[in-house]
Amino acid sequence: MGRLFGTDGVRGVANADLTAEMALGLSVAAAHVLAEAGTFEGHRPTAVVGRDPRASGEFLEAAVVAGLASAGVDVLKVGVLPTPAVAYLTGVLGADLGVMLSASHNAMPDNGVKFLARGGHKLHDELEDRIEAVYDAHRHGEPWERPTGAGVGRVRSYGEGFDQYVAHLIAVLPNRLDGLRIVLDEAHGAAARVSPEAFSRAGAEVITIGASPDGLNINDGCGSTHLDLLKAAVVEHGAALGIAHDGDADRCLAVDHTGAEVDGDQIMAVLALAMKERGALRSDTVVATVMSNLGFKLALEREGLRLVQTAVGDRYVLEEMKEHGYALGGEQSGHVIILDHATTGDGTLTGLMLAARVAESGRSLRELAGVMERLPQVLINVPDVDRTRVSTSAELANAVADAERELGETGRVLLRPSGTEPLVRVMVEAADIDQARSVAGRLADAVKSALG
Repeated sequence: MGRLFGTDGVRGVANADLTAEMALGLSVAAAHVLAEAGTFEGHRPTAVVGRDPRASGEFLEAAVVAGLASAGVDVLKVGVLPTPAVAYLTGVLGADLGVMLSASHNAMPDNGVKFLARGGHKLHDELEDRIEAVYDAHRHGEPWERPTGAGVGRVRSYGEGFDQYVAHLIAVLPNRLDGLRIVLDEAHGAAARVSPEAFSRAGAEVITIGASPDGLNINDGCGSTHLDLLKAAVVEHGAALGIAHDGDADRCLAVDHTGAEVDGDQIMAVLALAMKERGALRSDTVVATVMSNLGFKLALEREGLRLVQTAVGDRYVLEEMKEHGYALGGEQSGHVIILDHATTGDGTLTGLMLAARVAESGRSLRELAGVMERLPQVLINVPDVDRTRVSTSAELANAVADAERELGETGRVLLRPSGTEPLVRVMVEAADIDQARSVAGRLADAVKSALG
């Protein structure tokens, strides 16, 4: 069996790859592994379980709850809430485990199971590996140790979680949003109730689209992966800005008053300067991945700030932030982590903080985002090559060195082997799009020659 856990839990087509039996088995395994690790020692364990609105989340939630309760874990069902809300509630309620059922920005047929440790943090890799091993052993006949009588878990709905999470979001805002008209695209997802409520309570005039989830329409032509509807709505309603979430609302992209997109790099640039002014940007440092636009790094340097870059994936950003105590990090895709107030990317919190900066500064989002100029970026996937030799090929190293000399200080080259496919990704940034395309094309040819 290949590794079930990816960078963000276990995902697959619901009822095909990710079945009720698997969800139940993984939940029982998680309870047993955490018990063995001493997480439950000295008290009766509790888990917080939430989901996004996908139809499959209904039966998968039932399976997870059944698995946990059968293993002796009391369950608080918080219903449809964003992933960061489940993480927050896991922490604030002192739960031993959090479980979120979502496939984030993926299409409706997919779903996923994501486990959170005490405090609302991502489980360590070794615990995920252990859960997978115990689950696999059970599938092949190893019996569970099952509690009986009063030892089984109790299950209850916890509707208070909605208000607790919204109150938390409002409490951490540096200022109100009075006078701002904002369009929110909720992707027919987990934030369809939370986000409009939070923005309204903060004082904004709210217009919503994509806020009528029916279990089937999540991410369907809307949300952070489909911004056209939001762009049109912002212009139509004369809004100050627009905010788009994905299905589980752990990411945020924005649109300025002209309908122009503001990506995760630009959002982080705006928030970094705001946090620096408030003395909240520890070490004057922002963490992002190697895929962030070079324009982001140049903008931070101009403002006297430092960028630390990690491998691709918000988990690596979070690890770097936690290890060194940095306060802000994220990805170009809109996963933004404000570690003082959240343990994971939080799209609603990010959108609120961005709007708060617009309100406090009296400047438009377009002007604020102008602190950063996105350099033209060209990405070419080169298939059917030996990705394992990217870092050892002398021929390729020479080609990269030539490209870097040509681009100088105003360009960048990144060769990245795919983690799942036999291909290499060639990314080139330059001040001029034609130069970026030319250099990327030559590098792609070099990859084929050296690794083909």
